[in-house]
Amino acid sequence: MMNEKNGQGGDDPEQLRPARMQIETTVLMSRHGESHPTELVDISATGALLRRPLGWSGEPGQSWILDMIFGHDLHIHLEAMVARVSDHHIGFSYSRIPEDKQVPLWNLLGGYADILEYWKDS
Repeated sequence: MMNEKNGQGGDDPEQLRPARMQIETTVLMSRHGESHPTELVDISATGALLRRPLGWSGEPGQSWILDMIFGHDLHIHLEAMVARVSDHHIGFSYSRIPEDKQVPLWNLLGGYADILEYWKDS
C-alpha cells in the first residue's frame, strides 16, 4: 500500500522539501559575462527561488553565480544550478557554497534550515 504523504502513490503526490523562508532582497545573477539583477522570492537550505528577469534566456542545468544582499552587513555569494524555470520564476539548487558563507546562510535561515515541509509538484 502506498502513502501519498511520503510522496509515493496518488496522482499528485506530496513530497518533502526543505522549508522555504519568504524574504525579498536584491540578487545579481551572473554567468560567463552575462548578468541580471533580480529579486529573491524565497530561500531554503538547498536552493532559492528568484523572479525571472526580463530578457533572461537560460535553461535548467546551467550554473550561475548568485550574489544576495541582506541588509547592510550580509552578502552571500554562491554557485547554483538552474533546477526549474517558469514564465515568472527561476528555481535554483545550490551547487557550491563557499566555506565562509555557510554559517551566515544557516544563521539567516534560522529554524528554516532544519524543517521539512510538504509540497505538491503540479
